[in-house]
Amino acid sequence: MHLPPPDTALSPRTGYTRAHWEAAADSLLAAVEPYATEDRALYHLPGDHGSWSGRLSDGLEGYARTLLIAAFRQDEKTLERYADGLAAGTAGVWPRVEDRSQPLVEAASIALALRLTRPLLWDRLDDRVRQRAAHWLGDALTAEPWPNNWELFPVTVGGFLQEIGHEPEAARAAVDRGLARIEQWYLGDGWYSDGPGRAFDYYNGWAMHLYPVLHAWLSDDSRLLDLYGTRLETHLADYARLFGGDGAPMLQGRSLTYRFAAASPLWLGALTGRTPLSPGETRRLASGALRHFLDHGAVDDRGLLTLGWHGPDEAFLQGYSGPASPYWASKAFVGLLLPPDHEVWTAREEPGPAERADAVTPVGPPNWLLQSTGSDGVVRLHNHGSEDARYDPFYTRLAYSTATRPAPAPTYDNSVVVDGDPGRTDIEPLGVGEGWAASRHRVAGDTRVVSLVVAHGAVEVRAHLVTGAAPGTGVRVTGWTAPKGLRAELLPVHGLSEESAPAGTTGVTGDGPTLFVAVARLTGDAHPRPLGDQVSVEVSQARELSVDWPGGPSARFRFEAPDERSEPSAWTVTPV
Repeated sequence: MHLPPPDTALSPRTGYTRAHWEAAADSLLAAVEPYATEDRALYHLPGDHGSWSGRLSDGLEGYARTLLIAAFRQDEKTLERYADGLAAGTAGVWPRVEDRSQPLVEAASIALALRLTRPLLWDRLDDRVRQRAAHWLGDALTAEPWPNNWELFPVTVGGFLQEIGHEPEAARAAVDRGLARIEQWYLGDGWYSDGPGRAFDYYNGWAMHLYPVLHAWLSDDSRLLDLYGTRLETHLADYARLFGGDGAPMLQGRSLTYRFAAASPLWLGALTGRTPLSPGETRRLASGALRHFLDHGAVDDRGLLTLGWHGPDEAFLQGYSGPASPYWASKAFVGLLLPPDHEVWTAREEPGPAERADAVTPVGPPNWLLQSTGSDGVVRLHNHGSEDARYDPFYTRLAYSTATRPAPAPTYDNSVVVDGDPGRTDIEPLGVGEGWAASRHRVAGDTRVVSLVVAHGAVEVRAHLVTGAAPGTGVRVTGWTAPKGLRAELLPVHGLSEESAPAGTTGVTGDGPTLFVAVARLTGDAHPRPLGDQVSVEVSQARELSVDWPGGPSARFRFEAPDERSEPSAWTVTPV
């Protein structure tokens, strides 16, 4: 990908300016053009991994998701190509939008693009094409979505159709219905669960906030913008902490092949004036994410986004991932809707949270603890409340970071393996506070594990109470698996073998609930102080844990239940 020379005066941390974003958008659009069908209705990108929706749907996905880049770029010549594809696609080429079908997702991208570019594209179309397009999109108004972020696709289509006067009552009903449904998943402090349960990931940013806020902004609806804009602004205070000093977003959750789409809510906050971040910090975080992936092989030698995280990698894919799926990364280009003279483009870059100072930040709704260190820019996410076992290993591990990837079997990093079972289901948050987070989960049968992390600097104290297991059951506690350039350590403290490695340390359960404690560290510091000197940990016979940081805070926690014979699910941990 050809980009302008870096501008280190305006952007001392990434070198990227608006010109780099424009060049990246233009390059991505030019690279996909050879893969369009002759009528330009479908984009059949190369690749062996097709989605479960089939080739026709995958081709529509290629059209819709790259159209979003063109819409944010606002380039008339490029939009003309997509106008031709719209005419052909709605003449019978595209599959219909049906209940819970992939075309419903792509209809939302097409409707949003048409709404954003109405004077440049929609208003210039032949009336017959407009009628066909509105009719094709209209099926999205009544199509039943999956009960998660999909509820916002009829909202997005409905907003556009209402604006152009097509079936206005049905369009309004679709908007109201979708917005009402996501309310049940809003848990406060700027966080949504992506559907029922406790699914917390980047869908908060690139879907749950993006669609309602853009709808409110495009509708010029001050009431809705106050509601959704305030939620976005609150969310961004936590969200900004999910980016490492090297620009990498937190490697956690599903659909990670969308990559720098993670930048979209940052720009959205600036676009709507609903952000706690300064203009220079906004651009630094967004540009850092874009540069991180471009520097690490996300684009192949044909200029195409690959299926993976850095380069191609099937470990990051889901059944719905097709060759064009990565182009939801197009949402990152929403920043190009901001004019060149906007301060988000003209301000000098400022450091992000992970670069400024060490921090340990509790995040209430997902029951996460974010731990970052300024010396190496690594951000660690201690997960004590987010679960979706369908997308493991990227979802329910005890910890993730911006610098590591979860290890598959048999390593199972950041896990508690009980009797050979690394499972972690039915996660129940037990609280999060200054420097700590706790949860309870089920391993198998009646066995439960109550887990606590206490963090300071780069060091973590991890404690796990295993309940409901037979005496003598083997337990393995694992820590980080570090890539080149980082160091991972795991030091057993209580109930675990003194022989330890980052891959794990072992112990066995006693007669009744048994506590296992270890100290862990993931660091990029070349010569860190000995781990054993960083914290003092004591465990009393009453299962009370004392944690003292030399020169820092102290904390006390008690693992308890009504009595020793209590059910495994009755055990908890609380600060004292």
